[in-house]
Amino acid sequence: MTKLNVAENLNMSQYYLSHLKELESEAIFVIREVVAQFEKPALLFSGGKDSIVLAYLSRKAFYPARIPFPLVHIDTGHNFPETMEYRDWLVNELGVKLIVGSVQESIDKGRVKEETGWNASRNALQTVTLLDTIEKYKFDAAMGGARRDEEKARAKERFFSHRDEFGQWDPKNQRPELWNLFNGRKHMGEHFRVFPISNWTEMDVWQYIYTEQIPIPKLYFSHEREVIVRDNAILSTSPWLKLKPGETPTRKIVRFRTCGDMPITGAVESTADTLEKIIEEVAASRKTERGTRADDKRSETAMEDRKKSGYF
Repeated sequence: MTKLNVAENLNMSQYYLSHLKELESEAIFVIREVVAQFEKPALLFSGGKDSIVLAYLSRKAFYPARIPFPLVHIDTGHNFPETMEYRDWLVNELGVKLIVGSVQESIDKGRVKEETGWNASRNALQTVTLLDTIEKYKFDAAMGGARRDEEKARAKERFFSHRDEFGQWDPKNQRPELWNLFNGRKHMGEHFRVFPISNWTEMDVWQYIYTEQIPIPKLYFSHEREVIVRDNAILSTSPWLKLKPGETPTRKIVRFRTCGDMPITGAVESTADTLEKIIEEVAASRKTERGTRADDKRSETAMEDRKKSGYF
């Protein structure tokens, strides 16, 4: 490596560290603003990399005190075992309260109806469970790890995203956020979804995880797994994935870019078994991480339709 290359690499490293520090400061400011403006905030936790980063940012925001709000996990019952194992470890590691909303309980109560068919999913059913959980605990702000670069519907969100008394989102009725001034005023029964890492990209998240050495679920690293290929998506076999005639499971070396439900979360073939290799892979990828999610392929407006009804 020449001296010029060394200097260029040092300059790039300093740029990325400075860039991440700016994003970190912005996110921490938003998190603190939520606690200042709202009476009962919560952090929506899926076990995915974005909500993990948000949990660690929350710890930084209030250190040495503990995180002053609970983590809320909407459990579909179709989660990856690795995700649930990590969730329980993290709750203990951070010393934070965990509240779990159960989709199975919503089904048992008749609040939602289980889907049937080859592509059945509990993903859409989460909305009712989430809104019921928010109502039960009277949360007036629910923070999430959504980012604007993930999907076109999420690109329409503000940091403070207003929800009406039915938990619904109106993309045409977004409040201006000038000079980092956030309007958290609401009427009785309304609440806000707040997205502190809105301006982050997938690459930013991975570089932050690498820089801060944040532990993440094993799913994100390359491993051998039994899968099927359906509609160009690599899906992990599970008790909840009904095989079509002619579908035969095979074993592949894969990893996951997102951590959703097992029946709808597609893997990618990959040998990236370290954070450095994941960062290299993401830099070279021309496909968004949600491109592997079967639930987003149901229609052109699948995500926006779910968000309007109260989804994450």
